[in-house]
Amino acid sequence: MLTLNLVHPTFVLSKWNYQPLIKAPCLNPNHHSRTQRPRYLDFAFVCFNKRINHISKGDRSRETHTKPVGLSSSNSFPASTSHPDKIYGCAFRFLRKPTPRIPRASSNVNSADESEAPRSKTLNLALVFGFWYFQNIVFNIYNKKVLNLFPFPWLLASFQLFVGSLWMLFLWFFKLQPCPKISKHFIVALLGPSLFHTIGHISACVSFSKVAVSFTHVIKSSEPVFSVVFSSFLGDTYPLKVWLSIIPIVLGCSLAAVTEVSFNFQGLWGALISNVGFVLRNIYSKRSLQSFKEVNGLNLYGWISIISLLYLFPVAILVEGSHWVEGYRQAIQAVGKSGTFYSWVVLSGVFYHLYNQSSYQALDQISPLTFSVGNTMKRVVVIVSSVLFFRNPVRPLNALGTAIAICGTFLYSQATTAKKAKEENEGELKRS
Repeated sequence: MLTLNLVHPTFVLSKWNYQPLIKAPCLNPNHHSRTQRPRYLDFAFVCFNKRINHISKGDRSRETHTKPVGLSSSNSFPASTSHPDKIYGCAFRFLRKPTPRIPRASSNVNSADESEAPRSKTLNLALVFGFWYFQNIVFNIYNKKVLNLFPFPWLLASFQLFVGSLWMLFLWFFKLQPCPKISKHFIVALLGPSLFHTIGHISACVSFSKVAVSFTHVIKSSEPVFSVVFSSFLGDTYPLKVWLSIIPIVLGCSLAAVTEVSFNFQGLWGALISNVGFVLRNIYSKRSLQSFKEVNGLNLYGWISIISLLYLFPVAILVEGSHWVEGYRQAIQAVGKSGTFYSWVVLSGVFYHLYNQSSYQALDQISPLTFSVGNTMKRVVVIVSSVLFFRNPVRPLNALGTAIAICGTFLYSQATTAKKAKEENEGELKRS
């Protein structure tokens, strides 16, 4: 229903202000055609539309006093109206979406927020990798310094697991880390992975005590070779790219071993056995811990450390326990101050756990591809930092072999990540 609002026809009354219309004609439906109407009528009916929306939400008592010139209606257009531009034959166009300036300002704020998001993500990623690399470097340096003075890797490896176990118990007791629910089936499922973790850890410590840190890490970069071989025996299949990527790893490690100044067979075999232990730990964990996916990586590593300590320490007493007292005396005499030796041992244990904890936390925050690339670069950083710190002599062929092995590890990580992505996509297609 239309009513007449007796307002002077040269003024538009809106909720903002009184806007004069210059030479406003009578609102005759036939006065202007659709292509000839003056542009100020567009603004007038912008006000009309905004007021209609305002009244539809409430405040209907002021309806006949706040409309544009000479118009008033009910809450909606008549049912016979097929287009919002036509009201009882009027050729007036209603602009639905005007372009005020306030939304532009808000859009600028949104764009600023969107530009800040990538920066914060990049900063977070840099911090994650920075702490991970730093903790790994500190562990390798102090671990080697202790082994140079106190060449008993079984006791040192046991102490490092002991520090990690105490750390996790502290976090669980004070509820800084949610403690997982423990059951008999969970402990039984952890026995296998913990055993292989123990083998991998003690073998690496033996290798560190016999050869340079850089050489041990070069040999440990061949871990993908053992992973592909053992997984293939257990029924997994790999594309040709994965098999081709392990060729430079084998060639690079062989070249580095032949030209290594500090070469030692015990150090070589220790690094190789460490690779076997960690590969079997990963394979066995996937098969035995499928029903315990609610346990996060940090809690899982904590329980593996506790069980590994129970495995390792009794064997350490049998292997080298009779030589610990004499070795301790010689280490104190060599370093001069007992406090210095104690601090080195504690730092090796603390940073051993911290760099493993950071690796699990990094895997939770970044994609597997980014993690694999970061893990490859971690070996490069550790090798370079250990060579610079301990001033180990490096031959050109040895450096070349190291570079070839690292490049092969990088290619392997790329190929296996592409394989996993393809398997996930195929699984999603089968479910759909």
